[in-house]
Amino acid sequence: MQFPELDALEAPQQPIGFFFEDVDIELPDEWKLREWLLSVAAAENKPIFEVNYIFCSDEYLRGINVEFLDHDYYTDIITFDNGEGSGQMRGEIYISTERVAENAQTHGVSFAHELCRVMAHGVLHLAGYGDKTPEQEAVMRAKEDFYLAKLPFNA
Repeated sequence: MQFPELDALEAPQQPIGFFFEDVDIELPDEWKLREWLLSVAAAENKPIFEVNYIFCSDEYLRGINVEFLDHDYYTDIITFDNGEGSGQMRGEIYISTERVAENAQTHGVSFAHELCRVMAHGVLHLAGYGDKTPEQEAVMRAKEDFYLAKLPFNA
C-alpha cells in the first residue's frame, strides 16, 4: 500500500471559505469578493492555499481574544496564521460584524466597505504585514486603501 507524501496535500476546492458563527449577515457578491481577496494575496506574492473567514459577534471574538491572546477587550479582527514558514497563505480570520458596523459608522463608510477593509487587513497580516507600531500601521492603512480602490463592486 502506498501513502501520499505529506507535502503533497491537495489544495482545497475553494481556497477562501466564509463561515458564520453566531451572526447572520449578507456578504457582497461572494464570487467577486473571493476573486478580489485572491488578487490581493497574489499582488503580495503570497498566494492563498486556504483562508477561512469566520464572521461572529463581539462577545464571540472577545472570548477568542481572551482564550488565545490573553487580551480582554473587543476588537474587529483576529488573524491566526496557520502557514508560517510554509510559503503558503493558510489561516483563520475572525471578524466581529458588530465592530465592523460600529467602525463603518464612525468613519462614515458603508458596512460593506468597512467589511472589505477588514477582510483585506486579515490577508495583509497573513502576507506578513504588522500593525503594532505607527510605521507599520501607516503601511497597513496605505495597503488597505490601495486594494479597496480595486474592489470589483461598489461597497
